[in-house]
Amino acid sequence: MKRETEYENRQRLLGCKLFLLDMDGTLYLGDEVFPGAIELMHTLEKTGRHYIYLTNNSSRAGSDYIVRLQRLGFPCEEENVFTAGMATGLYLQQQHPGEKVCVVGTKAFRKELESYGVEIAESKAPVVCVGFDTELVYRELECAVDCLRNGASFIAANPDWVCPMPAGKVLPDCGSICALLTAATGKKPVYIGKPNRSMVDLLAEQRGLRNQQICCVGDRLYTDIAVAQNAGAVSVCVLSGETTREMVDAQERKPDYVLPSVRELEEWIRDMG
Repeated sequence: MKRETEYENRQRLLGCKLFLLDMDGTLYLGDEVFPGAIELMHTLEKTGRHYIYLTNNSSRAGSDYIVRLQRLGFPCEEENVFTAGMATGLYLQQQHPGEKVCVVGTKAFRKELESYGVEIAESKAPVVCVGFDTELVYRELECAVDCLRNGASFIAANPDWVCPMPAGKVLPDCGSICALLTAATGKKPVYIGKPNRSMVDLLAEQRGLRNQQICCVGDRLYTDIAVAQNAGAVSVCVLSGETTREMVDAQERKPDYVLPSVRELEEWIRDMG
């Protein structure tokens, strides 16, 4: 009886045709690939499902992730990667065409934005755009504050406060940088990456799927799980990264599924066929 109940509880997963997978804290941490992570990709392919590596990490370009994932042993081509940086480039292209942009971000982030036709300014600009800047210099902050105090629009790639690192360490992420700019200017950004549902909506439209046929897998409640809930997709929270069982229990709205890691997800999908 228990096994039948467990199988019935997995029925929402059976209807999922596309899996959007977070990376840091979900598939790997640093260069440590979690058990079952690579096997999950092969199982999805064998069972006729598709996958996209979906990340809020805007410090790297999409092409950088292809190289990194392949180096770690993951199957990955251009169509398998979608980043908050790419989504931000699309947003600026559509919502602020032809406007110059003051950017707080890495060289890779700047290059990503330029690939969408964004013109980057080093001084006064009508738009400020912030990413996860691991190369941050004070001059960028000075430019951003000056522009924001003079009425510039405030766009940010992702709201993550920290980026998880091996040995329990973290790096201040885009959300933390934006908090500094908000404190200095009183302005709050429009975040483009997860949990903004636009990333899921765009991919659903591209693939000809309903949002209910998409499953978002990740380790963060306020981004990976929230984006699924906001978009009406299926959510799987893994406890291999930031989120603990206690954090899940404290949520009023809980993920559809909570698993120790992607290894258990791979086993579930393999069993379901």
